[in-house]
Amino acid sequence: MAHDNSKRMTPASLSSLYGRIIHNENQRLKICFCSDMDKSVLLNNFEKRGWSQVTADDDWNFYWAGTQTCRNIFSVDSGYRMHDNQLINHFPNHYELSRKDLLVKNIKRYRKDLERDGSPLAEKVNDGGMHGVKYLYLDFIPVTFVLPADYNMFVEEYRKNTQSTWIMKPTGKSQGAGIFLINKLSKLKRWSREAKTPFHPAIGKESYVISRYIDNPLLIGGKKFDLRLYVLVTSFRPLKAYLFKLGFCRFCTVKYDTSVTELDNMYVHLTNVSVQKTGGEYNNLHGGKWSVQNLKLFLEGTKGKKVTEKLFGGINWLIVHSLKAVQPVMASDRHCFECYGYDIIIDNNLKAWLVEVNASPSLTSTTVNDRILKYKLIDNILNVVLPPEGIPDVRWNKIPNAENLGNFELLIDEELASQTQDDNLLNNLTGKQRVNNRWK
Repeated sequence: MAHDNSKRMTPASLSSLYGRIIHNENQRLKICFCSDMDKSVLLNNFEKRGWSQVTADDDWNFYWAGTQTCRNIFSVDSGYRMHDNQLINHFPNHYELSRKDLLVKNIKRYRKDLERDGSPLAEKVNDGGMHGVKYLYLDFIPVTFVLPADYNMFVEEYRKNTQSTWIMKPTGKSQGAGIFLINKLSKLKRWSREAKTPFHPAIGKESYVISRYIDNPLLIGGKKFDLRLYVLVTSFRPLKAYLFKLGFCRFCTVKYDTSVTELDNMYVHLTNVSVQKTGGEYNNLHGGKWSVQNLKLFLEGTKGKKVTEKLFGGINWLIVHSLKAVQPVMASDRHCFECYGYDIIIDNNLKAWLVEVNASPSLTSTTVNDRILKYKLIDNILNVVLPPEGIPDVRWNKIPNAENLGNFELLIDEELASQTQDDNLLNNLTGKQRVNNRWK
């Protein structure tokens, strides 16, 4: 694959590898795609559109790339410049959102910036409990520290409540790899010695995030679950983001148990399919998954419609503000779009917590319904990111027709919001009603 070889290539060969589009008006309708992933949900969608598959060293219009390939293409050393008729599926520094340590850092900075500016969004309250002062509107990530750098701050927080449980995750890994729970400081110190990774800020070892464990998750059938939601971003400046309505819940296969004896049982605590499918209780028919629509119906029936609407409004809120948190640092190249996999946990107070964001959510299908869902996801992504003519073109304003949204719903479009504000201002000045045709 292209990204395996490109690590060893010179800037000159890299520029050659990724080809350049020859702008020939007679050939504009011939769309060529390249993919680092041999997934049927991708290839079937591309071929359905009559696109031709090419290799990375040919001329291409659309590249579904791995994250490393994308970093190579946008590397300053590559000397590569993308053409107006080329699109790629990652932003150059997507890791500002998808790396666990950087996500936390960016959200903390975002809250402090709003606080410094006197924004009402940064209002704080004292909950009177063990957590003390917290943000009223932006409290959507658990208390988190980056180790080894924040070790002393973590210890200070831990000692406020020594009965609490914390979850450790390596910053650069996914699919549940390297995760474990601790409820004693001695366990963390013992692990540090055994891993030969002393928690000393001066030592540049692999970093981890340690977060207060959500030990009161909402349970259904006695089991813990999380939400996997797909969020499509077509621009960061102005911010344009869409939520895929066909997300799903991922259930643990073993009933939830907070006892110390089950602290190391990942089938109880981790919802990752890659973890759960290795267990004896895994069901291959439904894959331990449940649609978001079914979750909504269940909650409306058991908790009430009003609180259910508040919960899902809160989920939209945390997605938008997590994106706003990385907006200042994200390289918003017009050739890029990205579909993020958001992992969200709901606690038994019906409060949503952002766990992490994935830049390359799995396109592997574990069930028939899974395959149908992911095929629709890719089809809908293409309909949103491509102009109405279906030809990649970065000069397009990235405002899709409403009928092209499919199962996506608009979360935020700062350009449209600005246009609406301008229209309202003009209406007030002229006394005339202007019609906004941008969605027609």
